[in-house]
Amino acid sequence: MARARRGDPVDGVLLLDKPSGITSNHALQKARRLLNAAKAGHTGTLDPLASGLLPLTFGEATKFSSDLLDADKGYRATVLLGVRTRTADAEGEVVATQPVEVTRAQLDAALSLLTGSIEQVPPMHSALKRDGRALYDYARAGVEVAREPRRVTIHRLVLVAFDGERVTIDVECSKGTYVRVLAEDLGDLLGCGAHLAALRRTRVGAMTLECSVSLAELEAMPAPERCERLLPVDALLAALPRIDLAEPQARRFLHGNPLELGGTPGRVRVYGPDEQLLGLAERDEHGALNPRRLIATATND
Repeated sequence: MARARRGDPVDGVLLLDKPSGITSNHALQKARRLLNAAKAGHTGTLDPLASGLLPLTFGEATKFSSDLLDADKGYRATVLLGVRTRTADAEGEVVATQPVEVTRAQLDAALSLLTGSIEQVPPMHSALKRDGRALYDYARAGVEVAREPRRVTIHRLVLVAFDGERVTIDVECSKGTYVRVLAEDLGDLLGCGAHLAALRRTRVGAMTLECSVSLAELEAMPAPERCERLLPVDALLAALPRIDLAEPQARRFLHGNPLELGGTPGRVRVYGPDEQLLGLAERDEHGALNPRRLIATATND
């Protein structure tokens, strides 16, 4: 007996404004139910504490979810000076408090030191693995393990507001950056300690929060309008060079055959007749175009 298909074949990218207080997977599953989508994924998690931009992928777009994992990110962060917590964010137990006597000049100097290529020690309360176990498993058991510092790039730190204890900054950073570690390091540089009080993601690659939709807004829409909020499947590939193939070449490509086209090595997005996305390819040093991920719904007769 054939198993009934669950959900519709929905394809595209949804820019979701995730609320704080829920996991990325919870947000994904709720959006998936609202769209009645058969297949869904996300492009990297956002901590439950954080709100903001969470690009979700559906159907054929899930094949390209990993392409945003390496993208730069943008955040608006609120840092509370004078209070240290066990997890470096507002969810952790307070472990120390200190008076705050920080001037604007001292704050500007500290932010300058945290800009550029810096090293961060990953927090114990993170999903990084050590001997097959997530670091947060060790932390919950009261075990601290050694972590190697990792180099990340803070492209920009812009001070938005400062009231003497609460600092609001806009952060533009590379993949792998822990903003709560950045907040903790800021407190250490200022000599008073600090933790991340709130975090809102504003950008992932070229995608911005301005084009997003909240779960509440999505739920309030009539069902047909929900799919209209989806970006096309190739929205995640917009930063890659584009190659257009004529019909005979497109047919060969969709059968997994390399094409001798020449050109600069690297990843490219490939289109066929009628500007139909065929998939992702890698052009090697000899100019051969090698298919990597193909769109199942593309015509390959």
